[in-house]
Amino acid sequence: MTSPYEHLFVRKMPNCLDDLVNEGAAAGVVEPDNVGPALALMRAKEVPESRIHLTYTWIHECDEPVQWVKEHEHDYDEILIWHGNDPADPDDLGAEIYLDVEGVRHTITTSGSVYLPAGTRHCPLGFTRVDRPFRFSALSLNPTYASDEHAPAR
Repeated sequence: MTSPYEHLFVRKMPNCLDDLVNEGAAAGVVEPDNVGPALALMRAKEVPESRIHLTYTWIHECDEPVQWVKEHEHDYDEILIWHGNDPADPDDLGAEIYLDVEGVRHTITTSGSVYLPAGTRHCPLGFTRVDRPFRFSALSLNPTYASDEHAPAR
């Protein structure tokens, strides 16, 4: 018997890089070498009932600064999440990243997250160094991804 809830599951995360055009840049921009594939954990494209867009990306080692995402804003709330991969010390990110919020630079070296209310200008986002891979997720409280720099994918 098939579950009546099977349509709510995402069993293979599809690549969603086309949803997440590097903010402020032309389409077709190549991601930095240390950024893995952008995978969709949940979005309306796979689960039409979904009211969120949630991505998952591995960030790999780098020993020189790398800028990843350019400044932008959304008309919905967003949560950015980063977490290290050491189960003995979950707070240790194993990296130093930077994120600007309304032009104020924040340096991050521990696992954590930030809540960005709708209309908050944020980024650039980048890496000063990455000593070991860590996971990065973006939770958009909207079924599709869009910003003032990029219309939603259809």
